[in-house]
Amino acid sequence: MSYSDSNSEQSSPATRLYNPYQDLHLPSQTLYNLPTSPEFLFTEESIRQHRSWGENLTFYTGSAYLTASLAGCGSGLLSAPRSFEPTDTLKLKVNRILNSSGHAGRVWGNQVGIVGLIYAMMESGVVAVTDRDDVWSSVAAGLGTGAVCRAARGVRSAAVAGALGGLAAGAVVSGKQALKRYAMI
Repeated sequence: MSYSDSNSEQSSPATRLYNPYQDLHLPSQTLYNLPTSPEFLFTEESIRQHRSWGENLTFYTGSAYLTASLAGCGSGLLSAPRSFEPTDTLKLKVNRILNSSGHAGRVWGNQVGIVGLIYAMMESGVVAVTDRDDVWSSVAAGLGTGAVCRAARGVRSAAVAGALGGLAAGAVVSGKQALKRYAMI
């Protein structure tokens, strides 16, 4: 493109600036009218109403780790002042608080994250076998998770932990459904 000065452009009525949107003839509101329902590439995806095993694995493991890490940090924060010594400076006290909360957060997060990982695998397995994603699938996954987590301590401990896991999973899923129904979230 050659150089031309601005005076010659203004005097020539035949030249105009290029507008890439000139042939669209759309009001600006329709450009941003996005669909509210999710769009799927394949029809099989639109039929499925539950998360895939990979999404389950990521969600349950990550949320369990994050929640337990925050609770562990709070626990470490509360237990740190007990380890203070009278001769500690402010820097040492802050260091003890940070070390204590970081250590407790990592320990709690790792332990509960593993439980979330086992639960995600159990639930994905139950849903794959039964082809239903309902309260009973979650209860069965909780039962299996509790039993697997305590299997090394004996049959009785595994049975008790399985029953508690099943009750906990059932309570959480039922509470979630009640919250959806009555609180309209």
